[in-house]
Amino acid sequence: MSAEEKFDAIIIGAGPAGAACAYVLAKAGKSVVLVERGASAGNKNVTGGRLYTYALELVEPGLYQEAPLERKVVREQIMMLGQNGAVTVDYADYGFGEEIPQSYSVLRAPFDEWFAARAEAQGAMMVPGILVEELIEADGKIVGIKAGDDEIYATVVIAADGVNSFIAQKAGLRGDITAHTVGVGAKEVIELPEQVIEDRFNLQGGEGAARVLIGCSDGVLGGGFLYTNKKSISLGVVLNPEDLAGQGKKIHDILQNLKMHPAVYPLIKDGMTIEYGAHLVPEVGYQAMPKKLYRDGLVLVGDAAGMVVNSGTILRGIDLAIVSGVAAARAVLKNDGESNIGPAYVAELENLALIPTMKLYANFHELLSNRRMMSVYPNMANDMMKTLFTVDGKLPERMDKAMLKVLKKHVTFGQLIADGWRGVKAI
Repeated sequence: MSAEEKFDAIIIGAGPAGAACAYVLAKAGKSVVLVERGASAGNKNVTGGRLYTYALELVEPGLYQEAPLERKVVREQIMMLGQNGAVTVDYADYGFGEEIPQSYSVLRAPFDEWFAARAEAQGAMMVPGILVEELIEADGKIVGIKAGDDEIYATVVIAADGVNSFIAQKAGLRGDITAHTVGVGAKEVIELPEQVIEDRFNLQGGEGAARVLIGCSDGVLGGGFLYTNKKSISLGVVLNPEDLAGQGKKIHDILQNLKMHPAVYPLIKDGMTIEYGAHLVPEVGYQAMPKKLYRDGLVLVGDAAGMVVNSGTILRGIDLAIVSGVAAARAVLKNDGESNIGPAYVAELENLALIPTMKLYANFHELLSNRRMMSVYPNMANDMMKTLFTVDGKLPERMDKAMLKVLKKHVTFGQLIADGWRGVKAI
């Protein structure tokens, strides 16, 4: 292909960000090629995972109704694990998004395949099994890609190639990923009958639960997650690889211990693991995003741009990826010149509240890097509950003194005040 015969856009990566961008551009009549390294879209993805529905509504109103989503999340749960028990905060709200459900659990492989196919149906050219090896530059601008002997040219290249974006590095927009800026996740999908899942999580047909797990990482910085799907449960952990290596522990051992925990095992008992995967995820949020998200002829979207939010209770990535893909598409549609697309893309990210959201949660990583959050406080919460509910026929200790004793067993007042202040500053 020559530079004169070029596409309007080349999109590298057929995940949610790339597919959303391709969908919007192709529907508007732009010529788009969607290049995917895997044999098919979703072939290489691993996720918990949850999709906040508003993002698909940005692509096209009502699109979520066609998507292969799992369960509408109506129960938000936080589970703090102690050695032999757990304290679970369970918030149920059946009005979450009365007109449009707020979020669904989702399995990435079928979702990504569906989304890429929908983009293809709008007119995007899907090219799977292609590894992009180089960017083509001319006069300081990115004008295309090289894959083997093939050269493909376009007005703009959209890098949606994931957390360890080779394209972002090639373009000089970010360096090698470092261990403290990413988490390593391991997940199992455990198959169970639909009715069993609903009984164990107090759900009715089509309803789902999303659970954040704290105190499940064997002292390693990180946490866990659990999502109910239609006929399976996604259970996993995301850990700091630097801390994991420093402590000489293995992530699959920690995940296995989590599965055997007496408060978790009854939830997955008699289930069959049908998928196991591991993946890197952006972990530091806004602080680790590239300082610049574009060059002339190139923009970064989704994980390639570090667009993930982890507040400790809310984990967001798929929706932000889709929003960034829509923002990139809108920037392309509004600007013919490749030099204008990058600034317009950042303006769209501001308009769609993505960058303001990233900034809002910018300091949460500091809070989550507090090691006491991973083990000390979950154990303290469990000890307090045990003290509160223990009846053995003996005269109970006054509750205020008993609770103070538990608190002093785990932290000093100085640590408690310091952690509280750190938490206030983080939010």
